[in-house]
Amino acid sequence: MQKILESINLDYAFMFTYKKVNSISMEGFEEFFADLPVDPYIKAKYRYRRLSRFMISGEELGKQPHGYLYQSKNYNPLVGDIKREFAEIDDRLIVLDNFKKMILAFCDSCKLHPEADIGVHQIRTICSPNNSGNPAPEGIHRDGTDFIGIFAVDRHNIQGGATHLYTAKKQKPVFSKILHPGDLLLVNDHEFFHFTTPIKPVSEEMGYRDVFVLTSPSLIH
Repeated sequence: MQKILESINLDYAFMFTYKKVNSISMEGFEEFFADLPVDPYIKAKYRYRRLSRFMISGEELGKQPHGYLYQSKNYNPLVGDIKREFAEIDDRLIVLDNFKKMILAFCDSCKLHPEADIGVHQIRTICSPNNSGNPAPEGIHRDGTDFIGIFAVDRHNIQGGATHLYTAKKQKPVFSKILHPGDLLLVNDHEFFHFTTPIKPVSEEMGYRDVFVLTSPSLIH
């Protein structure tokens, strides 16, 4: 755990944390990433995405009603000030024990208050020999939430895709790492900007990067 900060807005406000979550198996996730619909808000069709909102009560995971994702242009210059709707995460994925463990790991690590609002983005970024994939097309940015978690599920036939954290957009990153399956990066969104570099295939076939991105609050309305 990095330096602990005092905050008048958050009960528990860390800087960032990187950890390997050995208790979560990737088994069972693959088929649900292969079935993701394309992100309709990205013109180049290299990103696939689902999004759902959850609440943890004790050890129980409760899925919340469907809504739209909204960020201002101050946070997302690419698709800010737009109500974005995505397909919900597959119910068969939600009931998997490893999915619940992932959300609990995020809640426990961030010490979220009971019944915190949590958004879970299921994202696949693809690339081909002729087209790179951009996991962060909006560039170096904040999301406009309190806490962010990036949980890496898979990397297939790719190079690149390193995640950077910055204290300011025009400074060098203070953290830079390629996240591998089972890695969890937790970030205080008030303190850091983040970015993930484009991916390219290693061989003459398609490559992809699969992650869950968790936020609290969810930014879903």
